[in-house]
Amino acid sequence: QASRIISSSQEAILAGIPEQSQPQAEKLLAQIAQKIDNLREAVEAEDRENTWNSRREILDQITQIEDLMVQGFPFEVPSDYANLPQLKGRATVEIETEQGNLTVIVDGYNAPVTAGNFVDLVHRGFYDGLEFTRAEGNYVLQTGDPSGPDQGFIDPGTGEYRAIPLEIMVQSEPEPIYGFTLEEIGLYREQPVLPFSAYGTLGMARPGFDANGGSSQFFFFLFEPELTPAGLNLLDGRYTVFGYTVAGQDILGKLKAGDKIVSAHVVKGLEHLVEPQ
Repeated sequence: QASRIISSSQEAILAGIPEQSQPQAEKLLAQIAQKIDNLREAVEAEDRENTWNSRREILDQITQIEDLMVQGFPFEVPSDYANLPQLKGRATVEIETEQGNLTVIVDGYNAPVTAGNFVDLVHRGFYDGLEFTRAEGNYVLQTGDPSGPDQGFIDPGTGEYRAIPLEIMVQSEPEPIYGFTLEEIGLYREQPVLPFSAYGTLGMARPGFDANGGSSQFFFFLFEPELTPAGLNLLDGRYTVFGYTVAGQDILGKLKAGDKIVSAHVVKGLEHLVEPQ
């Protein structure tokens, strides 16, 4: 069915892409159709590893098509956050841990400030050598707390704690909502564009009493999606989602408190990072 949808929708998809990029998009669509067939075979064979690999490759190519569709960044980030890094697009980050490697895609289209902060810190080497400080099976795996008394990133240029605002894009709005949980502003029924709906979702950690007090600490959401559909968990609308794990999900279940990030690198999309002037 997915292959048929791609075939029947190809003309409409290409219409939304600049002419000079359409040949590249056609090639990507053909590759996606082939990989969907591979995914179907892996699912039928109950081959978990190839299922994850095919899914990751398909998502990566869909991301590439979405990037081709974007002509300029779709909104202006509020000037209140001009002093923070911003990611005007998507980026891929590879994280080497003591238990194995992870690949995550960070979404700056829907969380430009949070994603920009993360990519900036990765690029600085901030996460290299840091421990996973919280590991609750079937819930969260958290890291990003530096050694010493500070619980976040201290900007060497200002000497100040870099605080990142709560940032949630909802389906009915053209730009993210900043600074407030959806509950606080009465948007109970709104669905975040980036929900906590996949194993390995990247969420921004923050003090429980301060929605805008996050900095460098983040967590991987470890619930299975069938147990936590979008809108039916306690995190959607209360914490910022800024990306998803697309490879190495099996590694997440092996990591425990005290394990370390060996290194983290931006392997794609660093050109989308905009540093504050």
